[in-house]
Amino acid sequence: MSLLFTPFTFETPAGSLTLPNRIVIAPMCQYSARDGQAIDWHLFHWANLLNSGAGLLTIEATAVSPEGRISPGCLGLWDDETAMALKDHLHRARALAPHMPVCIQLGHAGRKASSEVPWRGGMLLSPAEGGWPTWGPSALPHLPQEAPPQALSLQDIKRIEQDFVDAAQRAQAMGIEAIELHAAHGYLMHQFLSPLANQRDDAYGGSFDNRIRFVMNVFGRVRQVFGGVLGVRISATDWVEGGWDVEQTSELSRRLKAAGAQFVHISSAGVSPLQKIPLGPEYQVPLAKAVKATAGLPTMAVGMITGAQQAEAILQRGDADLVALARPFLYNPRWAWHAAAELKGQVQAVGQYWRCLPKEAAAVFGPDARIGMR
Repeated sequence: MSLLFTPFTFETPAGSLTLPNRIVIAPMCQYSARDGQAIDWHLFHWANLLNSGAGLLTIEATAVSPEGRISPGCLGLWDDETAMALKDHLHRARALAPHMPVCIQLGHAGRKASSEVPWRGGMLLSPAEGGWPTWGPSALPHLPQEAPPQALSLQDIKRIEQDFVDAAQRAQAMGIEAIELHAAHGYLMHQFLSPLANQRDDAYGGSFDNRIRFVMNVFGRVRQVFGGVLGVRISATDWVEGGWDVEQTSELSRRLKAAGAQFVHISSAGVSPLQKIPLGPEYQVPLAKAVKATAGLPTMAVGMITGAQQAEAILQRGDADLVALARPFLYNPRWAWHAAAELKGQVQAVGQYWRCLPKEAAAVFGPDARIGMR
């Protein structure tokens, strides 16, 4: 039997959550929100992905405060208005698809906030362009030509910790089953972890224990208020000598497991323009394998995983417990259907789609497909 199409169960403080398969849709920023609020683009986008046959949908990086947005178009969950918009569009999207558990990625962009959208260059925006002041663990810019962020005070750090707690409570109130804290890709949590961005000389900088303090504090406080599945996305290495690395990621993952984490999602890079990434198929899978082996925590692999046989092989080798894909689902929102046909797996689908399959793929839709019919 295909491992990719076997269920996976998370045990949480509130009970268990079983995914119908091990395909995770990774978070993908859409840069389409208005003042942090979801719009009809998100309704379309989520409904499409909820009909994909994957086991878990992760909503894009969602800022816990206005200044924590990557761009002016990023989704937020910092007040009643952003929560109401997200809840309305998500609930309507879920009504148009078979049941699929939903995860939301909560984050703060730190010194990489106030940026232009990627297809317009992604550089920091000036106030005249709609930008805002940025914050970081230290007053070090991401790029030499950029204005440095303001170093966070201890009071600022505690305020941001509370922002994560408040956002997690809002997510739980609207029925979201899982939260992924964003400690990757050079954003604020990653900035605290990496000595390339964190040169503080207080309790949040210097030693390994100090650099992980912000991540552990946020995780611990969110764990206290959120009963669902809770995990962390981590850049396992900066791909820069002297930066954050896989050994530190493994130790952090061990501590997260002891603190009640259900998973780690292993990515890499993003904190330094000096990074030397060895791009290629599955280039991050060895990192996930190393963390899984040493931390003993359910692990998601991600990064240039595009084919069904490729995803299956990762699981068969024991390199990861789940496989996350992002861009392949933008290119082919029915990626999981094609994978099921190739690997003889099954997915759920709404009745309106039952007649679309070619005869050789007729077994793709599971026996309980009718539960999704509208």
